[in-house]
Amino acid sequence: MEEKTSQTNPEAYKPPFFLFNAHLETIFPSLFRRVSNVPFVRERIVTPDEDFLDLDWVKKGSSKLVIISHGLEGNSTRGYVKGMARAALMQGFDVLAWNFRGCSGELNSKMKFYHSGATDDLGVVIEHARKSYPEIYLVGFSLGGNLTLKFLGEQHVPKEVKRVVALSVPLNLHTSCQQIALPSNWIYQRRFLKSLQAKVEAKAKHFPAIDTTGMRELKTLMDFDDRYTAPLHGFENAVDYYQRCSAIHFLADINIPTLIVNAKNDPFLSSDCYPVHELKSHPYVSLEVPTFGGHVGFAQIGKNGLYWSEERALRFLSQPTV
Repeated sequence: MEEKTSQTNPEAYKPPFFLFNAHLETIFPSLFRRVSNVPFVRERIVTPDEDFLDLDWVKKGSSKLVIISHGLEGNSTRGYVKGMARAALMQGFDVLAWNFRGCSGELNSKMKFYHSGATDDLGVVIEHARKSYPEIYLVGFSLGGNLTLKFLGEQHVPKEVKRVVALSVPLNLHTSCQQIALPSNWIYQRRFLKSLQAKVEAKAKHFPAIDTTGMRELKTLMDFDDRYTAPLHGFENAVDYYQRCSAIHFLADINIPTLIVNAKNDPFLSSDCYPVHELKSHPYVSLEVPTFGGHVGFAQIGKNGLYWSEERALRFLSQPTV
């Protein structure tokens, strides 16, 4: 793979001294960050296929709403989601953090669950929200960032959607899966696999057609996607799934102001996730590649609990809309 290319950013992130490598930058927020003062109120909505999605709201009477999409095996309780929610509330937005199918603490009712390209569910959430909000802003993390960007490039985006931020995005799912399978990333891959395998085992109790024989012997996320994610969601295999759902293939068709922030030292991302030259002349999509940040990291100390990614996102979302 070619070397990751950086794009100049005058307000680039600098990590605290004790987060001196990409793995610490990635792991520290996940293990130690605690975010308070985000009083979510849950709403359950029914999807067109008679499944459900759990939405967590904070409403303060604003006409502007930020919709947050979490990452792989995340949910609305994760520190990065609540941190972004709190930052948005401080800037006068209402907030909606939605949970992907099967991620809200209760198994969804269909055999399928969620994946990196399930834009139909994001569309359902936006349609539900636009009844009450004339201005909608999207923020997506990691898998949720890929899903959000794919939505922008493939769907008829409602006029209420004004600006979008995507953070730590595996724009090429195939090469990013190869990246996370590297020996240096074994701890992340193992954690994701264990969570996904437990979810499939629980679902198999309700859907006997799901065969879990030998599932715990799967070694990589690509193995898991090949055996479960792809066939459960209508793809031929993992490679077909990655090809059809990678946001990299949809960026050219985005026509809404969009900011992508991928740290150069993100341990999850392949070089294909840094399309600096391809986006250089894009009229709507900007890519920023700070040197540091890890994966969904960007921790700060002494900033009233705000992370750099939240400050950067809100500066972009708060720009005047045309």
